[in-house]
Amino acid sequence: MLRLDPSALGTSAQRTAWLGCLGAALVVKPFILVTFGLYRRYWPYAYARDLLIALIAIATATAATAIVAMGLVKVGAIPAFPYSVLAIDGLITLMLLGGVRACAPMLADVAHQPRTTPALVVQMPRRSKRVLIVGAGEVGCQVVREAHRNPQLGFTPVGFLDDEPSKWQKHIQDVPVFGPISSLEATLETHRIDEVIVAIASVPGGVVRTVVDACRRANVASRMVPGMVELLDGGFRVNRLREIDIADLLRRRPIDARVEAGSYLQGQVVLVTGAGGSIGSELCRQVARANPAAVVLLGHGENSVFDVANALRESFPAVPVREVIADVRNERRLLSLLREHRPDIVFHAAAHKHVRLMESHPEEAITNNVLGTRTLVNASLEADVRRFVFISTDKAVAPTSIMGASKRVAELIVRDAALTHHREYVAVRFGNVLGSRGSVIPEFKRQIERGGPITVTHADAKRFFMTIPEAVYLVLKAGGLSQGGELFVLNMGEPVRIVDLAQDLIRLSGLAPDDIPLSFIGLRQGEKLDEALWEPDSVVEPAAGDGDVFRVLEPATVLHSAHLHRTIAGLSDAASRGDARDIHRLLGDLIPTFESQLPTLGGANTSLSHKRRQIA
Repeated sequence: MLRLDPSALGTSAQRTAWLGCLGAALVVKPFILVTFGLYRRYWPYAYARDLLIALIAIATATAATAIVAMGLVKVGAIPAFPYSVLAIDGLITLMLLGGVRACAPMLADVAHQPRTTPALVVQMPRRSKRVLIVGAGEVGCQVVREAHRNPQLGFTPVGFLDDEPSKWQKHIQDVPVFGPISSLEATLETHRIDEVIVAIASVPGGVVRTVVDACRRANVASRMVPGMVELLDGGFRVNRLREIDIADLLRRRPIDARVEAGSYLQGQVVLVTGAGGSIGSELCRQVARANPAAVVLLGHGENSVFDVANALRESFPAVPVREVIADVRNERRLLSLLREHRPDIVFHAAAHKHVRLMESHPEEAITNNVLGTRTLVNASLEADVRRFVFISTDKAVAPTSIMGASKRVAELIVRDAALTHHREYVAVRFGNVLGSRGSVIPEFKRQIERGGPITVTHADAKRFFMTIPEAVYLVLKAGGLSQGGELFVLNMGEPVRIVDLAQDLIRLSGLAPDDIPLSFIGLRQGEKLDEALWEPDSVVEPAAGDGDVFRVLEPATVLHSAHLHRTIAGLSDAASRGDARDIHRLLGDLIPTFESQLPTLGGANTSLSHKRRQIA
C-alpha cells in the first residue's frame, strides 16, 4: 500500500490491517459495481451518462469499503491504521476503473479511423460527397462520428452551420462551424457542397423550409437525420415521420388570423352548420372564443357533433353550447329549429365537397349543396336571421364539375336573397384547405407512410391552398364586412403545383424526394389543370386596408330571381328522378361558364360546353 512503509507490513498488526482492508474491498466493491451495472456496459460507445454512473458507482463502492473497514477497526477485528489509506485506495480505483472506461470511446474512435492505403497498392479513387451539416449539437456530432467510423458511407463532413454564436469559428471533432443557418446559400457556393444534412433534434418546420428552398435554388441535395425515436427503434423506417406544420407547405407567409375578426360575435347567438367537419369545428372554436351568447352546433353526424360540443365545453365553460342533429334538406325541421334557437348569425359550412363522388352522384350534390342551401336561406329569412355567411369554393369559378357548379348555384341563391330582402347575406370562396378532412395532404401522408407511390393527377396541375385557421379567419372577417350580396376571397398568393406540394411534404417528413416515387394517374372526371378565384370580367378590390381579403363582383352572375327559381325547381325535379343528363343541362343553362363531361351510354365522355351568355 502506498501509504504504509513496505517494511512495516512485516509486523503482524499492520499485516492484519492490510489484509482486513483488502478483504473488505474484495467483498464490497464487486458487489456495488455489479449492482450499478458497470460490467454490463459496452464502454467504447459510452456517453456522458455512462461515465457519470461509473463515477457514482466507484464513489459508492469506495465509501462502502471505508465504512466496513472502519467498522472492523471499531469492533477490534483489525488493528487501527491511517485512514488516508482509504482515500488513496479510492483515487487508485477511480483511475483504474473510471479512467480506462472514460478513454474507451476515444480509443474506439482511433481504432475506427480509416487506415492509410499502402503505397504499393493502387486503388481506384472513390469520390466522397462533401457534406454540410445543419446543427452542431449532439445529433450533428453523431453524424460526424459515423462518417469517421464508416468511410464506406461515402461522405465527408466539410462543416457545420448552427445558430449558437458561441460555436461559430470553432472546431467540433475537427469540423469547423462556419456560422448561422442563415448563411447557408453563401456557404453552399463557397465550399462546393454536394449535400446538406439537417441534424437537429425536433427541428422546426421553418428551418426545414429555409434549408430545402436554399438547396433547391443551388441544385444541392438535402435530407434529414431520423429523429431519436427512429434511432432508438433500431433504424429509420418510412412510417416514422416527423410532425409537419401544415403552414410550411403554403410557399407563402400565412395570413395572421387576428382574434378581432370575430369581435362582432360577442353577445350574439351563432349557428354553424356542418359543425362536426374540419372547417365547421374550427369555426365553432373561434366563435366560442369571441364570447357569444350561445353557439348552436348543427350537423348530420352525431358522433362528430358530440365530440366538438364536449371540446367546446371544456375550453369555454362560460359559453352555452347547444347540439342539434338535423339534415339541412329537411325544410320543416330546419325552420322549426331556427325559430327555436333564434340565431343572429348563421355560418353555412355543411356541403358535399368531393369532386369525384359528386360526379358519380349528381343528384346528391343538387339536393345537399343547392336545395339544402336554399332551405337554410329561406328558413333564415323566416326566422329573421340578420347575417348569413355561405362557404363556397374556387371550383365554382368556370366549373367543370357537378360539385363546383352546385356551389356556384348556391352562391346565386345567397346573393339573390341578400339583394331581394336587403339582408347581410354573403358568400366566401375557399381554395384547397390543407389538412382538412378529405383533402390531399392526409392522403399524401398515408401514401408516404406506406412507402409510396404518391398519386398525382397531372404534372402541371395547380391549386390555391390555405390553412384551416386562414379559412376560418376569412369566414369571420367576411361576416363582419358584409353589407349584403358580396362575394369574398382570401388573398392566397400564387397557385402551387401539386407535384411541388407532394415533394415538399416528402422533404418535411424527413425524407429525400427520391425516397418516395410519384405516380401520375391523369385528371379525373370533373377536374381541371388550373383553378381561378373569380371570372375574368369580375371587379376585384381589397375588402379592408390590410389586403388579406378581396371583395369580388361578378357581373355575369346577375340573374333575374324568377329564372333562378325556375331553374332550381327543375334541378329539384331532375334530382328526384335521378336524371343526370337533365341536371347537367339545367346547370349549363344557368351558369354560362359551366363545362361538364357527361358519360354517355357507350362509356365515352361527351364534352358539353356552354357558351357564355347574359340572361336578361
